Amino acid sequence: MERRAFIAATIGLLAAPLAAEGQPPKEGIHRAFSVITRERAQALVVVADPLFGAHERRIVELAARNRLPAMHGLRQAATSGGLMSYGSNFDDLYRQAAIYVDKIVKGAKPGDLPVEQPTKFELVINLKTAKALGLTIPQSLLARADEIIQ
Repeated sequence: MERRAFIAATIGLLAAPLAAEGQPPKEGIHRAFSVITRERAQALVVVADPLFGAHERRIVELAARNRLPAMHGLRQAATSGGLMSYGSNFDDLYRQAAIYVDKIVKGAKPGDLPVEQPTKFELVINLKTAKALGLTIPQSLLARADEIIQ
């Protein structure tokens, strides 16, 4: 059994990965939402991906229209009306990138620089969206949030 399927089964969830494939991407997203609604999904996880980032507002709209709680990997989804997001802090990533550029400009060989992982993640919760979906966010989760949108 695949690890993520095991974890989902352990906590009583059925995880069904779904790709928004196709050209143009907007049509792939619409096809994915057709499957999501047909299968009566109860929640949605949208990974941080350039494709989804470019169509984040549309994904947020479709999730709202289908009354589907969604966790996004990009902060702007929660600020645009998505239920919540958890992901890398892009300001921190840009600072790290600037440090690398500085080292390279000063003569460091890119191949000699270590690969670094993001170190700062942020949880953003949109209470306005939670209310529209009829959800109550546990206080324990609200206490961990970096930002709460009223």
